[in-house]
Amino acid sequence: MNIIVICTDSLRADHTSLDPLCYDYHGTKVATPNLERLAADGTAFLHAYADSMPTVPARTVFWTGRTHFPFRPWQPFKLDDYLLAEVLWDKGFSSALITDTFHLHKPVFNCGRGFSTVEFVRGNSTDPWVTEDVPVDLSRWHRLRGDETDALWEEFYVQYLRNRAQFRDEEDFFSPQVTKAAMQWLDRAVNEKGVRDKIFLWVDYFDPHEPWDPPEPYWSMYKTPGYSGQELIDPVPGPVEGYITPEELQRTLELYAGEVTFVDKWVGILLDHIRELGIYDDTLIMWTSDHGEPFGEHGIVRKARPWNYEELVRVPWVLKLPAEMRASIPEPPSRVDALVQHTDLMPTVLDALDIATPLPLAYIAPQTAGTFPQDLAVGRKDVAMHGVSVLPLLRGETASVRDYAYSGHYQGCWSIQNHEWRYLYFLNGQERTEPELYHRPDDPYDQQNVLADHPDVGDALELEIRRYVARVAED
Repeated sequence: MNIIVICTDSLRADHTSLDPLCYDYHGTKVATPNLERLAADGTAFLHAYADSMPTVPARTVFWTGRTHFPFRPWQPFKLDDYLLAEVLWDKGFSSALITDTFHLHKPVFNCGRGFSTVEFVRGNSTDPWVTEDVPVDLSRWHRLRGDETDALWEEFYVQYLRNRAQFRDEEDFFSPQVTKAAMQWLDRAVNEKGVRDKIFLWVDYFDPHEPWDPPEPYWSMYKTPGYSGQELIDPVPGPVEGYITPEELQRTLELYAGEVTFVDKWVGILLDHIRELGIYDDTLIMWTSDHGEPFGEHGIVRKARPWNYEELVRVPWVLKLPAEMRASIPEPPSRVDALVQHTDLMPTVLDALDIATPLPLAYIAPQTAGTFPQDLAVGRKDVAMHGVSVLPLLRGETASVRDYAYSGHYQGCWSIQNHEWRYLYFLNGQERTEPELYHRPDDPYDQQNVLADHPDVGDALELEIRRYVARVAED
């Protein structure tokens, strides 16, 4: 069996065409045909939630199966983290991380731990890739706020425009580069080395993360007819009011939608290549995202605040089983409404491979006296998962694997949600200090705080999330 995971950064669930709340632009829904095609061969989880946010905390959850938002900020991996790639390396997998998510390239974070091969596609976002003084027109796609943040954001924007100054056609952009790098690695593994089993590939696309500047036809695909205002590909994070007009914000959202369809195309090209190599049927494939993206629903644009509302915490998650596993399940569901969250990804992979948990983590070093032998276990720890496998949902063994989904930012905001309620608890020092409660069937985008009408519900949910934090702290 092979494992391939695709992460497309900042992808809102409601900007995928398989989602019931998929956005409609002037009569055209956001198109993600390749995500739909994968879902047709597998299962889409319609209530999947980010756990720890944003970028690096999310990958820490993906690769450890453990919740971190109550305890850890954005930080490097720790010695006692037992990463998914390390577990699979120990089981004989050939593995690769292919990504243009430049945060993962920063050396101190050790994001390549456990992978046989790591390939970074450089230059996306504020990656300091092009160092020459390339002239750029900052006013074309950007607008500063005219405050103390200008120096920081001007530097970032100039860097990105330098990085992409030489782009001439679609394949120069980052998603195509990531796809081609992943295809080349697969070609070497399958065609040159003859590896067809125990492949672990993690493909981490930074798209549709900002900046939102897809090439044509995606640039104009969802554009409001007649719009002639400025097209802001990367607004400065923060309040909308006084900075960006409703029409400009709508245009930015349309560019985001174009970026979504653009990255879907290139993930589709990768999936087609996997089919052509003849390993698609033998591979467990998952496609998800680390979190969504705010576009003014709560007065902010981009992830300017650690506010765990619908637009930020609900993500797509599609899982396709390998043929051998699927054959043992008479009618796997095409859609699942049960609650799942990011901590469940790693336990699902381990379950599929019959790897028992807790995981025995051995610390390897030379013997105490001298330097040889070098591979002796000098310590041991059992590593538990905070998440659970979602495979029982597909086998029809249970209707749910959890009663609640939990999301959070370190020292920012904790939230708990089920199908009926979302409760937000803001930690000290945040702009928002009072808890909030939303009734999701009537209010899917968390616009009407009903805590005053249902204080007992709020109290019960706060108690539950505090109990959850206490439970995971004990592991």
